[in-house]
Amino acid sequence: MIPAASPAPQPASAHDGGRGGDWRRLWRESVRDPRELLALLGLEAAALRISDAAAAQFPLRVPRGFLARMRPGDPHDPLLRQVLPLDAEMQPAPGFAFDAVGDAAARAGHGVIRKYRGRALLIATGSCAVHCRYCFRRHFPYAEETAAAAGWEQALQALRADPGISEVILSGGDPLSLATGKLAELTAQLAGIAHVRRLRIHTRLPVVLPERVDAELSDWLRSLPWPVAVVLHANHAREFDADVDAACARLRAARPAGGELVLFNQAVLLRGINDSAEALEALFERGYAAGVLPYYLHQLDRVQGAAHFEIDDARALALHAQLVARLPGYLVPRLVREVAGDLSKRPLA
Repeated sequence: MIPAASPAPQPASAHDGGRGGDWRRLWRESVRDPRELLALLGLEAAALRISDAAAAQFPLRVPRGFLARMRPGDPHDPLLRQVLPLDAEMQPAPGFAFDAVGDAAARAGHGVIRKYRGRALLIATGSCAVHCRYCFRRHFPYAEETAAAAGWEQALQALRADPGISEVILSGGDPLSLATGKLAELTAQLAGIAHVRRLRIHTRLPVVLPERVDAELSDWLRSLPWPVAVVLHANHAREFDADVDAACARLRAARPAGGELVLFNQAVLLRGINDSAEALEALFERGYAAGVLPYYLHQLDRVQGAAHFEIDDARALALHAQLVARLPGYLVPRLVREVAGDLSKRPLA
């Protein structure tokens, strides 16, 4: 396997008409040096905790707008902890693997993962706007397994050959790191597959780089011939701000020609970041205020390098029970774990 070092944002295709957009510039200006990140937060003394080996294996990338939501002077800031490469990542941990969720065994074609009935996942790209240290695909061989290779053709052949697939899930990496024209090229071809009836997009970009939700992206979403579920990924209430609220509003307004667009959020339980009922309650309340429904609360995928984030099941169940007592049912996500070979996410509560 190769490190998931993200390539640069995809260049504009012919469909983009040369309109790169501000989000590309902001992406290029992301912080890539852990010591610069700490210096910008007034945390130079914390540089001793940085692991150069971890940063070489899985490079740092943080958009400056996301950095602006971190608390200066706080080495335990929950947003900072999600992105800072630490020595703990390089410590061996029994039971933690390179392929934590069985992606390799579920390969159904080039860039296509088929785990659950009726759904197929496309690895649209290896690029992400932010590199989260707990990422379950931090060791994924993107150079070999990206659906966009050869103009999507091998991935599309796999989808056409399986009439049981009714929903296509765009994942990665982050599919919204692709140029909008590239996304349009893909969905124009998906539209010719009669048994595809729904599209799902898993993305962190509207949270960490909300400028990505621009007029061109909204126009693309409106053109789609299916209902669309956009699944965001935020782990802490402070990941939402006025810019993220506005991006969510633009997404909700981009109603596809083929149905509705619904926003969901999935979060990961992470030690030192959101492992309290108060933090989780604030996250789900804040997301709902932005028009985002809680979907899943994941137990950590046991990928090598992430063991220091893990919370045991007893603690996870206790936190979930507290949420049930505190929140209305529609604000309580399902507590789940992904287990390789299972026919669905495994409910824990």
